[in-house]
Amino acid sequence: MGPSRYATAVFCLLAVTGCANQDLLVQRQTEMGARLDQLQQSSSSSGEKLAALGTEIAGLRGQLQTQAVEIEQLKTAQRELQDNVSERFAQLAPPAGKIEVINRDLSAREKDAGPPVAYLNAFGLYSANKYPAAIQAFESFLAANPASDYAGNALYWIGECYYSQSNLAKALASFKMVVDKYPRGNKVPDALLKTGFTLYAMKENDRAKSTLETLIGQYPNSPAAAKARERLAGAGK
Repeated sequence: MGPSRYATAVFCLLAVTGCANQDLLVQRQTEMGARLDQLQQSSSSSGEKLAALGTEIAGLRGQLQTQAVEIEQLKTAQRELQDNVSERFAQLAPPAGKIEVINRDLSAREKDAGPPVAYLNAFGLYSANKYPAAIQAFESFLAANPASDYAGNALYWIGECYYSQSNLAKALASFKMVVDKYPRGNKVPDALLKTGFTLYAMKENDRAKSTLETLIGQYPNSPAAAKARERLAGAGK
């Protein structure tokens, strides 16, 4: 083979080899392009999933915040309900030391049961300064339970309601009825004291003084007698 033919053969071989390499390069570029497209699509899909996940998380946080607010509102409502119930019981239950039983001998049933509900309701109205309603409630209790051991108490508190309303005539009548109907009752000293105070308010000073002196003579060690002494000492000044 001559030099010119050899050169031609080498050139053709290089040309074929170059074409093959170019085809391979194009194929690799095509494959890389396809892979990049896949990666981009995957990245885009992942981004959408992440965005959706973020939206879901934000929604859950919003729900948690809403539930927290609702729970706090429920707690507040529960506290208010408990306060209202406590206040209601405070109105119904008599303050310590304010109620004394008129008759000394309570039946075993009432010792166990305590004051009747109707009586407690009436006293709750008195404690709330709802005097007309309390008077009506006490009178209804007396009409329905004339023989109750708390009947004398109810009569005394009717007098207190009238006294608080400055209805002195009816207050005086109620206090005197306690003394007349329940002469052995524990509330008699208080009824005598308030009789004296009512008479003073009615400007009947002589009768008032006589009533307080009777109280001191009959119940010298009672708290009512101590108040009567103070009132008489003040009246003498």
